[in-house]
Amino acid sequence: MHDDALVKAIAADGSAFATSVIDERTAALARVAATVAVDAATASFQHAVAVALAAGATSEEVVAILEAVAPVTGASRVVQCAPKVALALGYDVDAALERRDA
Repeated sequence: MHDDALVKAIAADGSAFATSVIDERTAALARVAATVAVDAATASFQHAVAVALAAGATSEEVVAILEAVAPVTGASRVVQCAPKVALALGYDVDAALERRDA
């Protein structure tokens, strides 16, 4: 059943059900995975990763999400999103590419 009030409440405030069943860190990592799945904008990756780190996830766990979603999203989507995740983690992708070319 589609419940507009419930959808609005979840979108605005988050789900009370989700937080009663999974912890904040797990929910934040799931959001990073969903961000990869939809190939979100860079700003969305920055937000999702910041929330995950604030919830106690490590950089290694955020990167591991890329590997975890690859069987579902496909390797090309993961490769496409990896630079966005790297930027969100503070990795200078352009500098790394320049070093590689040198």
